[in-house]
Amino acid sequence: MPEARTPAQIEADIVRRREQLAETLDEIGVRMHPQTIIGDAKARVASAVDHTAGRAFVAVNRLVTDVKDGLRHEDGAPRFERIVPVALLAVGVVGLLVASSRRKR
Repeated sequence: MPEARTPAQIEADIVRRREQLAETLDEIGVRMHPQTIIGDAKARVASAVDHTAGRAFVAVNRLVTDVKDGLRHEDGAPRFERIVPVALLAVGVVGLLVASSRRKR
């Protein structure tokens, strides 16, 4: 049979639980404050952007490396049979962009 608690023990338990409840309510207040919510959302977005930007950088870097490797022989000499068509394509795209921008004016 459990030992009977004294009124002082019960009162001390009530005081302790009130303090715990006050701490919990303060923590909820901080977490639910609009500035805290905004700060957390900004941090999540920044993290997602950093992650996405990092993945994009890796993908672009890999693509550039692959293209460079495709335009050179293993000994490092240029592969003109691949460079010339790429250069002509680039000049054509730039020419189309210039012609398109002049039409809009």
